[in-house]
Amino acid sequence: MAVLNVRIDDDAYEQLKEMADAEGSSLSEFVRDRLLEFVVPVSREHGDEPAPESFGTRDRLVLSLLHRILARVLPEGANGEDGDEEYQLQKAEVLESGFAGEYWVEVAGFETELSLQDCRRVTDILQMFRTITYSIQRLADGGAPVDSKLAERLQFRGFDHNDALEGHMARYVRYQMRDEHRWQELRSQVREHDNGNSHMRVLEVYMRMLTEYRRIMKTRERSYDPDDHLLSPAELLRLDEAMIHPSHRR
Repeated sequence: MAVLNVRIDDDAYEQLKEMADAEGSSLSEFVRDRLLEFVVPVSREHGDEPAPESFGTRDRLVLSLLHRILARVLPEGANGEDGDEEYQLQKAEVLESGFAGEYWVEVAGFETELSLQDCRRVTDILQMFRTITYSIQRLADGGAPVDSKLAERLQFRGFDHNDALEGHMARYVRYQMRDEHRWQELRSQVREHDNGNSHMRVLEVYMRMLTEYRRIMKTRERSYDPDDHLLSPAELLRLDEAMIHPSHRR
């Protein structure tokens, strides 16, 4: 792992130290986490994919041929998402004639990519809530149930469908849950929270929890036994506190 040495003035150092203390982390961990967030930021620039200004000749040839093939194989009277024969032939004409002002039809309905990093964030968040859910259930089975209000706060609430990025993440959750064998333990929580619509931005909250969860997991020894990764009552409380912004903590 690379080492980075940075010189800062005393005031900046003290301010960083106070912020790290407020989050309950070491100064090195706090600065490293902030740098990683800067290098791989949480981007909210999501929506429809912008129309390309140009296509290469090879791309135009391939796409126009695909449209002409689709036009020939569509059933008579087709009126689905692929349109009909005339619609596909018009798209082929746009490409063959090089009408750049009409290239938007090729990407209509396409969204900007949900980056690999953001997809991993979603999966990591789901895994964290899976571990939380199993931990709470195991404590209850062992005769030491977690406070009901705490258990409710630590449920997966989905993402904000009205936010471009979080809405995209919510659709990725639905995509992953298409497989009935994946994330079964979280399905009831998704249903209970308006099918995974949190109705408020929660990504930053989840990321604070995830940072604390990773700190906890770093203390675990490597093991293939899932029980070795369950959370204690004290660790569940740490995740609950991580939900609160540092400036609002007591």
